[in-house]
Amino acid sequence: WIEETRINNDLLLRLIDKIYKMDPESFLDIANQVIKLKMFPYFDIAYCVLCAISVREDLGNGSQTFSRKHPLACWLSYMLVVFAGGMVCNALLAEPILAPIKNTPQVIVATLVWYVIFYTPADIGYKLAKFLPIKIVCSAMKEVYRCKKVYDGVSHAAKLYPSAFLIMIVIGTIKGNGAGFVRLFERLIRGVWTPTAMEFMQPSFYTKASLLA
Repeated sequence: WIEETRINNDLLLRLIDKIYKMDPESFLDIANQVIKLKMFPYFDIAYCVLCAISVREDLGNGSQTFSRKHPLACWLSYMLVVFAGGMVCNALLAEPILAPIKNTPQVIVATLVWYVIFYTPADIGYKLAKFLPIKIVCSAMKEVYRCKKVYDGVSHAAKLYPSAFLIMIVIGTIKGNGAGFVRLFERLIRGVWTPTAMEFMQPSFYTKASLLA
């Protein structure tokens, strides 16, 4: 864990260095292009694929058995991971917690991805998603999606609390890596109690990157 943390911190420092050295106009241009990108459905699919893989890998060797014996728990824990950022931020901002799942097409796409990763014959869906070129493309798309979510979180918080910069930072960070902040509850849905799985105790690289963003 210490070695992994050191590597992640090194990557984060390199990212900061690149951002610092980048021409401000070029950086702004890239940021504006990301803001204008339409996320649905392609970026949503890539994001959902990686969320499903993370849930399945967290289940370990018994993932297929669990998904067949407890499909509802499996689906609920996965959906919590997918919509975690919006739900947690809404709870903090005193807004409807279930509002992120009001978009029916998004819920349908997320459910279809979950089904493909967990239930396709010969486990072909999971194997394809784990195929390195596909996973790299999905990962790149997910990071673009993360940037957009951080921006949306900061913008939304700025509208509600124009001068509260700390609130903007908190909401932007949680939007960027909501899954990390609900890991305890997501596992609890699956019957696993891991009180040490708190993002505040051991912030992941993704949380640090979202905080920086």
